[in-house]
Formats: sequence, C-alpha cells, structure tokens
Amino acid sequence: MPQDSNVVAGSDVLITGGLGFIGSALARRLVGLGAKVTLVDSLIPEYGGNRFNIHDIRDRVIVDPTDVRDAVSMARLIKKRQFLFNLAGQTSHLDSMTDPITDLNINAAAQLQILEACRLHNRDLKIVFASTRQVYGRPQYLPVDEKHPINPVDVNGINKLAGEWYHLLYNDVYGIRACALRLTNTYGPGMRVKDARQTFLGIWIRQLIEQKPIQVFGSGEQRRDFNFVSDVVDALLLAAVSSNSDGQVFNLGHREHVSLQELAEMLVRISGSGRYQLIPFPEDRKAIDIGDYYSNFVKIESTLGWSPQTTLEDGLKTTLEYYRQNYAHYWD
Repeated sequence: MPQDSNVVAGSDVLITGGLGFIGSALARRLVGLGAKVTLVDSLIPEYGGNRFNIHDIRDRVIVDPTDVRDAVSMARLIKKRQFLFNLAGQTSHLDSMTDPITDLNINAAAQLQILEACRLHNRDLKIVFASTRQVYGRPQYLPVDEKHPINPVDVNGINKLAGEWYHLLYNDVYGIRACALRLTNTYGPGMRVKDARQTFLGIWIRQLIEQKPIQVFGSGEQRRDFNFVSDVVDALLLAAVSSNSDGQVFNLGHREHVSLQELAEMLVRISGSGRYQLIPFPEDRKAIDIGDYYSNFVKIESTLGWSPQTTLEDGLKTTLEYYRQNYAHYWD
C-alpha cells in the first residue's frame, strides 16, 4: 500500500460493524499501521459480529457494543474521529424480504442519522461506505461497470442504495468527504459460515467441513466474481486516504469469474474430499436471484490504483484451512 501507513498511523478510526468479517480484518490492518481503532458492533446474533474475529488484537482496540440505530450514542462516537469505515449493515437479501422494516432502519435510516451526526459534530472526517453489487439487480451487460442502470431486485438492494446516496449527497452538499465501494462476493477468514445470511460461500465451507454435500441452487451455471478479504481491506484503505475518491462510487471485482458449479468443483478439489449436488432453486431465493454477475473495476484501478491480488484458489485454500482450525468459534 503506497500511502496508507503514513496517513492512518496515529489516526483515530471508527469502524461500524467492527466485529464482523470485513470490519475485523480492517481493524487488524489498521492496528498494525499504528492507528487508534474503535469498533462499534451490536453483536446481534443474526448478523456477522463475532468476538473471536478480534481475539488476536482484542487488547489493542476499543469495542463499543452500540447499535448503529442508536442516534445519541453514534453522535458521541463520531466526535473527533478522522476516519469512519461505515461497514455495519443487514446483509441478508432473504431477510430483507421477510423483515423489510428492520432492513430499512439499519441500511437507510441509521445511515442518515450517522451522516447527520457528522454534519453536526464532525465535518472533517473521511467516510468510506460499504455498498453492494446488489444495487444493479440483474445485469443488462457484463462485466458491470458503474454506469450500468440501477435496478435492485430486493429490499436490501434498495436500502443499501439509499444509504450509499445519502453519503454522496452529504459529500456534495455539506463537504463531508465520503465515498462508496460496491462490494461483490467477499470471502475469507472471519466470514459468517453458520448459515447463508452473509454469503452462500460461507455455508458451502461449513458443508464441506461437516462432510455434507455442497448444495448448488439451479443449474450451477450462474457466473460470479469473488474478492478475498485482504484485497477488500486494501481498497477500503486506498479509498480512505485518497482525495480522488471523494464523492465517488467504485465497483470492486476480480478478473477471475467462475460458474457456481465450477466453484463447487474447485472447493471439493482443494478440500481433498466432499461432493456437491445441484438442487432446485427455492422459490423465495429464485425470485431475487440476479443470474450472472461480475464487475468491471477499471474505475477504481485507474483512479486509486487498486486491483485484486489474491487468486480464487489461494483465497479458498486459506479460508478452508482457517475454518478447519477454528470452526468451533463460528457454528454450534
């Protein structure tokens, strides 16, 4: 990383969703760079927070068990920070359809409250918001770039888009420096694997370790791209330290894209055992599936110098080995 060590060393950083998968990986990197790191996480069981994610740095960070919907507490936490990595969110597309109000409150209303706290108490911090590829809906062309039409297919995509646009609005109107990264399938050590609320790949990892068949929905021909978590952390830090990101939206993505069947075959091969099976799409999931998706990430590559460094096979090997050693901390 060319700049981040100089900029963030000694800086005061707040990470919402800090005990989650990406937040904890980011915290580990920031601690190593000498930042003062505070992690905000509600530790609601249905979401991704897990204290084991920071077991190796727990004495080097501050953990505040605040819910981002608590406007008074968030206003207190915003003050005097230099960077805010706004990663907290409800990530389950299916949950957003069965409980849309909770998704609205976390992914949209709470984001507006956070930005209001910044407007009133700290206009000088830089915010990086974790958005999602889901805002595009079903692709009209591939790879998907930032000019692709926006057409979310579920409540989660709509609310994440609102949260994203609130950040850009406050950048443009109030000068609160903010940008958004539209993440694709992020994976790696620390991701939720007890169920499919965060990513289908997590439950596939669990099924392999438990010697159960990986269940691939539909034909298995849907193509996806994947980012290993360390590459996502690189992108978050580059976005934070560069003024060229202010007011911008960037896709993340990978040059490798594979069908879900190819992904299952790769996991079985890497594991050395196991199998997969194609099963019919559950109706509730089929209704919001987006088909093929992979990103064009030329904009962030040309603007910030980011590109993914970890191959899919290497990332899957690292992830599978981590959960073989630590599964007891991630599912019952």
